[in-house]
This record gives sequence, structure tokens and C-alpha cells, in this order.
Amino acid sequence: MSPALAVPLFLVSLVVTLGAARLFARRLDRLGVRFGLPEALIGLLTALAADGPEISSALFALLKGAHDVGVGVLIGSNGFNLAAMIGLSAILAGRVRLPREVLLLEGTVGLLVTLLAGALLLGWLSPGAAAGLSAIVLIPYLTLVIVGGHLLERLAEKPRSPAARLARALHEHPGPERPAAPSEDPTHHLLGLIVVDLTLIIAGSAGMVESALSLGEHWHISGAVLGVVILGPLTSIPNAATAVRLGLAGRGAALVGEAFNSNTINLAAGVVLPSLFVTLVAVTTLGKLQLAWLLAMTLFTLTALARPGGMARGAGAALVALYFASAVGTLVGS
Repeated sequence: MSPALAVPLFLVSLVVTLGAARLFARRLDRLGVRFGLPEALIGLLTALAADGPEISSALFALLKGAHDVGVGVLIGSNGFNLAAMIGLSAILAGRVRLPREVLLLEGTVGLLVTLLAGALLLGWLSPGAAAGLSAIVLIPYLTLVIVGGHLLERLAEKPRSPAARLARALHEHPGPERPAAPSEDPTHHLLGLIVVDLTLIIAGSAGMVESALSLGEHWHISGAVLGVVILGPLTSIPNAATAVRLGLAGRGAALVGEAFNSNTINLAAGVVLPSLFVTLVAVTTLGKLQLAWLLAMTLFTLTALARPGGMARGAGAALVALYFASAVGTLVGS
């Protein structure tokens, strides 16, 4: 494919993918409200919809045999999520704060899944072991987020007790971007449109990866740069836009939950689950450095959020700087 064809194909595919992902999330919101689903479950579904571009791009790259691109998309998007969702929100809002109980819950799950996916990519865990351990982490977490808030609220004897504070935060977390507007469309119509949105996300992601691989070959761009620096951040734009609005609204628990949920979904659905069906190629030295940098950014984010008063503007700027340093390192190392 010539660059004259690949460049417009990439741009059109990007617009189609991001637009379809946003419509997908909105329609899931409407269906969730219509069927009376808990806000937390709606939030998880919309987070999955927002992650559609990242996951589908990574999976398509894996199917094409471009493993460095596929893994790079997920590593790049996860680093970008931390910087653009939490770091940028701290810069714009002045501070990101949330209850310690929620941070402990989100941080533990996000860190464990990151470690498990990293161990899998490094060959330290088999696919079956990584999938089993991830399930042990995620199943109780999902149960607690979806129904645990009401249970904790009943068990909490004091309104300021840790259980009560966690319950209130779980009612907020992760939450839709805003209450879904009532829709007069029939349910089957919304379901049909969701299928169309999903098809467009997959088709757009295929177009992005195909054109990006072609451009990379013509312009001698490495797979790591394509995945980490280009596709990863671009496919994460919907998450970043949602997170900044949550940060400016002072919804720290929802913001942090959305960011870590997004990263967890990326690694679970884009690395751990596919490893059961596709043999992952051993990561390169540059890939190992990228994994280490993502882990360092995750630990820095958790440490900054755990400080009294939460993550301040300076720590947010440092987190954004860490992301740009990782991008520069990828460019230099490639």
C-alpha cells in the first residue's frame, strides 16, 4: 500500500473508530438505564466500550503477526491513560483526591493485573496460570464494585467508618460520564446500532493497523514506535476526554476507577485472554524496558494519590513528564 493511500486510510479509520466507540458507550449507557443496571456496572460497560479501539487494534495486530505493535498499543495506551487521565486532571483541576479505601482497592487490582500481564509477556508465567490468577483477582473485584456498595453500606455501623466511606465511593465508581438521557428508540433498535458501532470499531481498527504497518514499512518506523507512541495514545483519546471531565468535576474516585479499569481491561482482554489462543512472541529488550516503565508509572501514580490531599498539580506534571520520557526512550531505543 502506497503512502498516498495509507495516510488517508489511517486518518479515516481513526475518526471512524473513535466516533463509533463514543456512540457505543452512549448507547450502552441508555440500555443500562433502561434495564435498571447498577451505575457501577454501566460504568464498567462504558469503560469497555471506550477501550474498544485499543483492544481491537492490539488484537488485529496480533492476528497480523505484528506482536510488537499489538503489545505496544496496550503498553502505550496504559501509560498514556495514567498521564492523560490522572496526571493531566491533576494539572487542570489542581488536585485529584479520593478515599484511601478506594485507592487501596483500585491500586491493588490494577497493580496485580499489571504484574501478571508483565510476567506473562516476559515468559515467567504460562498463559493458563496468568489467566487463572487474573480471574482470582478480578472476579471478587467485579463482584464488590457491582453489588458490594449496597452490602458494605448495610454492614457499616458508623457513617465515617472505612466500610461506609468505601460504600459511598463505590456508588460513585466508576459511573457513567453523565446520566444517560432517556431514549425513545426501541430496545432492538439500540441493540442493532450497538452491533453497527462494534462493527465499525473493528473495521476502523483493522484499517488503522493495516495502514500503520504499511507506513511503518515505507518510512522505516519500528513496531514499538507504531504501537507505543502512535496507536496507543491515539486510541486512548475517548478515555482521556472522559477522565478530564471527571477530574474537573471533582469526582476523584470515578476518575481513578475509570483509569485503572481501562488499564486492567486492556491487559486482561488484550494480553492475558488472547495468550490462551495465540502464542505470544517473547518481548524484546526495548519491550522489557517499556514494561518496567509502565510499572514505574503505576507505582508513582499510586504513591502520589496516597499522599495526604491526593495527587497535587506538581505530581501530575511529573507523571506527564514520565510519560513523555518513556515515549522519547522508545523513539531513541528503536
